[in-house]
Amino acid sequence: MRQRPETPAGHVAALRAVALFEFTKGLLVVLLACGLFSLVHKDVEVEAERLVRHFHLNPYHHFSRVFIDAASQLTSGRLWGLAFAALAYSSVRFIEAYGLWHARAWAEWFALLSGAIYLPFEIYELIRKPTLLHWLVVITNCLVVLYMAYVRWSAGRVRQLR
Repeated sequence: MRQRPETPAGHVAALRAVALFEFTKGLLVVLLACGLFSLVHKDVEVEAERLVRHFHLNPYHHFSRVFIDAASQLTSGRLWGLAFAALAYSSVRFIEAYGLWHARAWAEWFALLSGAIYLPFEIYELIRKPTLLHWLVVITNCLVVLYMAYVRWSAGRVRQLR
């Protein structure tokens, strides 16, 4: 499969970089889903406590307590649901990565729209708690959204010039 004829070579490299980024996100979520599947039919609270101890965290610290309490609420049915939702999300990321790798217009639009949808939530989190991670997420997503907008705009300009 080849990219669209109007896709400049420089865009192909950048689109493939975004595709690799999306593929990586999908792969991480697949690993998360595998972890969730491994917890089905186990005492998740005990596993959470074991994880807290493994990382030498104080089990009575607020965040550790929130994590353990949240884990205690997870039933096997909820774990199945979360794992399948994670697989569905990762499938979308893989499809988007495939389309971007092959410079498909639909994938460019999809990347633009899906990135733009997350921005208000990411900006809210950045304002609420300005950590380095939040800054990196917002900046990366803004760069992807702006680049996808530029790619779609330049593709439209090429079509107009023909």
